[in-house]
Amino acid sequence: MTVVLDGAHLTCEQVDRAAHGSGIALGSTGRAEAAWRMAGLLNGPVYGRTTGVGANKDVAAEDTGLDLLRSHAGGAGPAIEAFRARATLVVRLNQLLAGGSGVDPALLPVLAAAVNRGLTPPIRTYGAIGTGDLTALATTALCLLGELPWTSPSEDVQTGARTGNPPSASGAGSAAGSGAGGGPPGTRAGDPVPRFALASVDALPFINSGAATLADAALACHRLGVLLSAATAVAARSFRAIEASLEPLSPVVQRGPEQTEVATGLRALVGSTSPRRVQDPYGYRAFPQVHGAVLDALGRAERTVVEEMNAAPENPLIADGRAWHNGNFHSARVALALDALRAALVQTATLSAARLATLNDPAHTGLLPFLAERPGLSGVMILEYVAHSALAELRHLAAPVTLGGAVLSLGTEDHASFTPQAARSALAAAEPLEIVLACELVASVRALRRRGLPCDLPLDPAMKDRPLDADLDAARGLLPGLVP
Repeated sequence: MTVVLDGAHLTCEQVDRAAHGSGIALGSTGRAEAAWRMAGLLNGPVYGRTTGVGANKDVAAEDTGLDLLRSHAGGAGPAIEAFRARATLVVRLNQLLAGGSGVDPALLPVLAAAVNRGLTPPIRTYGAIGTGDLTALATTALCLLGELPWTSPSEDVQTGARTGNPPSASGAGSAAGSGAGGGPPGTRAGDPVPRFALASVDALPFINSGAATLADAALACHRLGVLLSAATAVAARSFRAIEASLEPLSPVVQRGPEQTEVATGLRALVGSTSPRRVQDPYGYRAFPQVHGAVLDALGRAERTVVEEMNAAPENPLIADGRAWHNGNFHSARVALALDALRAALVQTATLSAARLATLNDPAHTGLLPFLAERPGLSGVMILEYVAHSALAELRHLAAPVTLGGAVLSLGTEDHASFTPQAARSALAAAEPLEIVLACELVASVRALRRRGLPCDLPLDPAMKDRPLDADLDAARGLLPGLVP
């Protein structure tokens, strides 16, 4: 389904969908056009338009914008995956539609055409500290100018990217064409590569945004949301496998909406059990408290990211007949929310690893140690090692970035949130979390089968000792489908 951008309603799920090829369409460009007209009437010093930038803020400068783009396109490290670069374009487009930048609105359909053709700028990994993704967007601007080549889907070989041209969308405009040979239906072989002659005054307004950071944050929130929903379904199988008590899920003991939601959902998935213990370990008894707190952290992070994606982070902000110099490009609130989210993920993953330990323990399952086929065999013993390896990585990624600081540009820019690092770590955290949950799922399914209890998941039923990497790969693939 095509994602319509209007500068006001973009969600994390839509960013993920557009990043992976859904196609986009432009809504009303009225606010962008109004800001552009207003910018053309401005008098007096305007940062980045009639002055230099950073420590050069008080230096009068005319027609230096293109040099600004060339000087700021110097990122380092490997190019990011195509789906992340595409998400960056989507977020920046949406911000520009929110108005306030003063950028020529004729740029918007050209940028949309690039997205719909699957073209992405070669954005490097390193270069931003939370005060605007200058290197990423300057690189994008040079692609629009024709000074750098776009990366096409056939050229993208980055791990994790889904290649293939997304379908074209209405509203992408005819200024740059809408497709290429072998592309989606409706495209034409020989269409020109999307180009736009940015004016000097458009340079800083185009790049003065944290769109790449917000793109990573949105992708992370969406994927982590899917995994955290799946975690409840995985835990339900473990509850059944060891006949855990459902008393901790009773409505009478719940506090707060997230905790209540978790307990209600888990209780519905478990059904009924025949408890053999007065109470179970924390992996079961404290699941609503811990997982509810994680969902609360995710909710705060997602709300923060969505608000930022649908706002104008411009400096200066063109509004009410003048240019307002401000710090709205600074993304401290996003960094703080993502730091909290990554810390919370460790909590729910730790509970998953704890349940995995009980599934290996005859005291809880009544089966052989490690769910082995016969005495002395290792069964699924190795899953605990894999899970704790992934959990260690998750702890590493949870280190807070907001404790850092930087003073740059001759002291003019004396604070940094390091939100790009927070967002990149949040996106990276999805993999180890997924692996921990997959380990629990493989063990719980085996325990259910060993006990002769119902289990409808298509995992290998063989109980003999064998490599379990294929089982884990299959379990990781099943997780999104477990979402209630």
